[in-house]
Amino acid sequence: MSESTTEIIAGGAVLAVAIGFLVYASQGAGFGTGGRTYDLRASFQSAEGITVGTDVRLAGVKVGMVSKLDLNPQTFYADATLTLREPVRLPTDSAALVSSEGLLGGNFVELRPGGLPDDLTPGAEIEDTQGSVSLIGLLMKFVGQGAKDAVAQ
Repeated sequence: MSESTTEIIAGGAVLAVAIGFLVYASQGAGFGTGGRTYDLRASFQSAEGITVGTDVRLAGVKVGMVSKLDLNPQTFYADATLTLREPVRLPTDSAALVSSEGLLGGNFVELRPGGLPDDLTPGAEIEDTQGSVSLIGLLMKFVGQGAKDAVAQ
């Protein structure tokens, strides 16, 4: 083989690998699903750590994302719109929680399915919600309690 043929084959292989990475990345980001979706609403007292694009997970599996996040001026809660993939259906008594991946990880919306036989319809609101817990607030409570215990002794 000549040198130019080898360069063409190597260039083609690099191009094929690059296209493969793009396809893999687009599927991981949710662009390649192409399936049907529907929206559910949820209001959180604190939506700290979540933004538009944050994962929505059920049993640790990504089933959607936060597609809209606004402050409700009447309730002063964060109103979120959760866009879920079509095969996922939740009972009407399901819960939505803002959860953390760990001390250094990001936040996500965790769905906990209920047990009622009826499912939430597209556009319905998840009534049972729990906002994010501030790690700094928890540490301050712990430190404050430790100081009170030390003074009491």
